[in-house]
Amino acid sequence: MNSRWPFLTPGIPDDLFVRNKVPMTKEEIRVVTLAKARLAPDQIVWDVGSGTGSLAVEAARLIGNGMVCAVERNPDGVKLIEANARRFELHNIRVVAGAAPQALHGLPAPDRVLVGGSGGQLAAIVTVVDQVLHPGGRLVINAVTLETLAGALACLNQPWRVEVVQVSAARAEQTGKSHLLRALNPVFIISAWKGDA
Repeated sequence: MNSRWPFLTPGIPDDLFVRNKVPMTKEEIRVVTLAKARLAPDQIVWDVGSGTGSLAVEAARLIGNGMVCAVERNPDGVKLIEANARRFELHNIRVVAGAAPQALHGLPAPDRVLVGGSGGQLAAIVTVVDQVLHPGGRLVINAVTLETLAGALACLNQPWRVEVVQVSAARAEQTGKSHLLRALNPVFIISAWKGDA
């Protein structure tokens, strides 16, 4: 916790992050994603396609002495992840500059994996995760396109168990004296695990 967000609960407002033009997982989607990840203290979490690091920041706050490996191929994104980790005074985020799946090799085996962006390499990323995910681990993939959803379902075969939820959120904005709901992009959140995790 720090003075920017002194609460235990996730859901840091979007405007508290340094952002620029790099894609960011919105607050409402982060909250559901983190709930589906079922984080616990001392876990190792991979955040693949970390973007601004908004999910990495939220996860790092929840896992105490654990570690988040934030993997990002965009150099601007790498700088933003570092800036946001500093902004929220977090020392348990390891920024990994590079594209997955290659950048995943050599990282500590994860307990949880969050995939926000795959650069078209989702099947290869899932293959790596399948080999190294700790027993009882969970994989959570955020998909904004039907193609990513279909690709995730195609590569998550037995023994993976899969749950898909679609989140559609809207925020009220004042226009004159009235308030109008502005929809955020709907997102599919795919959770996968083996056994009873």
